[in-house]
Amino acid sequence: MNPSEEFVEQGISQQNLRTVSSTTVLTLAYQSLGVVYGDLCISPLYVYKTTFSGKLSLHEDDEEIYGVLSFIFWTITLIALFKYVFIVMLADDNGEVPQLYLTYQQLSRTEGYKRCYDTIIWEGSLLDLILETAACMENLHIALPSPENDLLNTEQKHHVLLMLYQKIVAENSSCGTFALYSLLCRHAGLSILPNQQAADEKLSEYVTEGSADTWRSSALKSFFEKHPRFRKGLLIFVLLGTCMAIADGVLTPAISVLSAVSGVKLKITELHENHIVIISCVILVGLFSLQHYGTHKVAFMFAPIVTAWLLCLTGIGVYNIFWWNSHIFHALSPIYMLKFLKSTGVEGWISLGGVVLAITGVETMFANLGHFSPLSIRIAFTFLVYPSLLLTYMGEAAFLSKHHEDIERSFYKAIPETVFWPVFIVATFAAVIGSQAVISATFSIISQCCALNCFPHVRIIHTSSKIYGQIYIPEVNWMLMCLSLAVTIGLRDTSMMGHAYGLAVTTVMFVTTCLMAMVMIIVWKQNTFTAVAFLLVFGSMELLYISACIFKVPEGAWIALTVSSIFMAVMYIWNYGTMKKHQFDVENKVSMNRIVSLGPSLGMVRVPGIGLVYTNLVTGVPAVFGHFVTNLPAFHQVLVFVCIKSVQVPYVCEKERILISRVGPKECGMFRCILRYGYKDLQQENYNFENRLVSGLVQFVETEEQTAPKATDFCGEFGNSDIEAFDSSVHTTTISYPEEDRARCSCDIQVMTSDIGRVESFLLKDESLQILKAKESGVTYVLGHSYAKSKKPSSIFKKFAIDVAYAFLSKNSTEPNILMKVSPTSLLEVGMIYYV
Repeated sequence: MNPSEEFVEQGISQQNLRTVSSTTVLTLAYQSLGVVYGDLCISPLYVYKTTFSGKLSLHEDDEEIYGVLSFIFWTITLIALFKYVFIVMLADDNGEVPQLYLTYQQLSRTEGYKRCYDTIIWEGSLLDLILETAACMENLHIALPSPENDLLNTEQKHHVLLMLYQKIVAENSSCGTFALYSLLCRHAGLSILPNQQAADEKLSEYVTEGSADTWRSSALKSFFEKHPRFRKGLLIFVLLGTCMAIADGVLTPAISVLSAVSGVKLKITELHENHIVIISCVILVGLFSLQHYGTHKVAFMFAPIVTAWLLCLTGIGVYNIFWWNSHIFHALSPIYMLKFLKSTGVEGWISLGGVVLAITGVETMFANLGHFSPLSIRIAFTFLVYPSLLLTYMGEAAFLSKHHEDIERSFYKAIPETVFWPVFIVATFAAVIGSQAVISATFSIISQCCALNCFPHVRIIHTSSKIYGQIYIPEVNWMLMCLSLAVTIGLRDTSMMGHAYGLAVTTVMFVTTCLMAMVMIIVWKQNTFTAVAFLLVFGSMELLYISACIFKVPEGAWIALTVSSIFMAVMYIWNYGTMKKHQFDVENKVSMNRIVSLGPSLGMVRVPGIGLVYTNLVTGVPAVFGHFVTNLPAFHQVLVFVCIKSVQVPYVCEKERILISRVGPKECGMFRCILRYGYKDLQQENYNFENRLVSGLVQFVETEEQTAPKATDFCGEFGNSDIEAFDSSVHTTTISYPEEDRARCSCDIQVMTSDIGRVESFLLKDESLQILKAKESGVTYVLGHSYAKSKKPSSIFKKFAIDVAYAFLSKNSTEPNILMKVSPTSLLEVGMIYYV
């Protein structure tokens, strides 16, 4: 039965379904204005000023103005509209969920889904079914009434549905440079993350189904498999785009706020430039100081302000077109681009570095697809943002055609006197909102880099319990603030900032274009002609803009190169040092036979309790544990090696989070617990991990004999067995609980451990009883503090990278016990030097 027939049977008309679905998409399109388009919509503040900041001059025939406008029009149309809105947005992980029925289907597959009540209450609308289902979703954090209470009114239902829809899209879509790289890694095996297992490919998010490989996709995969250097080169290429995006996070607040505030000089002429800089710095400090509160408390204001800003731009643009030059639309012809380049030569080509600022923010639009559906973003851009920007640039060009002398302040000069102050106030707020979007995106980028072992560990704070993915990173926030203030105070010129801004944006766009061409071949299985045509058309345009921006390096573009180079060095050195330490761990794994044989000679004893040894290995016993027992020959009665690792997917649902297996013989009482996280997951448990782990261990022991013949994988070392391959979906399905069941599990564990005699009535195995007794004795966290040092014959570069740079980064990164919120009374740290 198709969805339509099912709705008719339930008394739901297709027209009502379409009405609710259309309303939902339109509301999301409206909300996306405040989050997605803030950066893009403030570009008119500085595009013309930056473009004409060099030696390019205006002549009486206005060919330069017409040429620049033509370039702006076709750049926005081809790159922003066609490339990003209609092509690149197709590369999200799971696509769009446009109908409420599909939303319900997503709910039925969401972690924690179950029907709480024997019957579903139908009120003639699918909304009630979704509300009933939403009440059962895990971690949704939406307060809903029970069926016994009064039902929500229609407006409240619609509001909750929107929140629910956003959460589904956020948890099932991921976009941006890392999303494209993730797709390639999953489909072509390009990932260089350590500890990857075959069991990871069974994750529900690890979607690689599709048509069979073509000879083109197979050839490209084979090329990367045979040449590991190119895999590493691809990672460096992705990190280059990532670092330029971080540089964007430094430059956007500076240029946006300074451009908006500088307009006040037109009305208050006695205001000195230093005063403008001071006002801008105050606004920047306030903006970054409020980041720890999160944006959810003021986000409801973002969409109205950006909408008001777009309407102001549209009105001013239309006014200028009809008042100053109604024939300006002739400039939309591409002939004027050729005339512009022919008449201006090299200077015109170099000025294109300012034209590209008209599409700053399109990468933010792509990256924020995880919080809004593609259809809603397309509607908002196509029917409001796109025409508003075009009318704005046409109106400003019409004004400039009659006022050549006002090129330095063309935007504010073009505003009619009667509406100047309202527009100035809205512009300032819009600049802050555009900066906020980029800052939030930078937090997300750094978080993903940490998960991929490309950035030192930092403390990540979730600022909202209702809106998934809103995070705050204190260290990164203050670092961005200091850099933005330094750029504002040091340059004091939006044109120089624009040159740096343009280089950063065009580089990120070119990286996206190259990755998209690979996605077309490897993931979408398109023919080579389509991918090459996409790369040539858009890549050539972006290379043209990059070449123009490079000539502006002495005039401010060096800032983007400097900031991105610093972050590139940090990322590469951290990844290099981390991989070297992991290689040392793999090469120096300890045999269980060796530990057991050394027991009598060392006087090895087992102490009561559970010991959690944190390690980076998914197999074998880490060297730090061997170092520990040889110096202190005692360890806990129940020992669990805990490995926290990242996998190449955006999210890992709770039921697939944990893999539990046995290490060594059964009488040793050793287990392994692998916690898997996606690169957009927050690696911080918000529930009692100890109780959940104990429950999982008991379940593992109780069901081990039933599943062991099917799922064991003996990868022994010197005769030692290390059982590692129990599928999470089979072996740990009851380890993840809905919120109320987690509390009950915690209570049950406490009752069972406080009255062990009572437990015998449950007919648990002896080993399960020992685990519960050990839990009663306490849990100790054993963390290894490994310090990397280069070997004596190492090169000078390696010694500097490991002994100086990596050591400095390690010393200043967040400690693992802080990330895991471990109590100092339960913490035992073991130091060891790794010679890599």
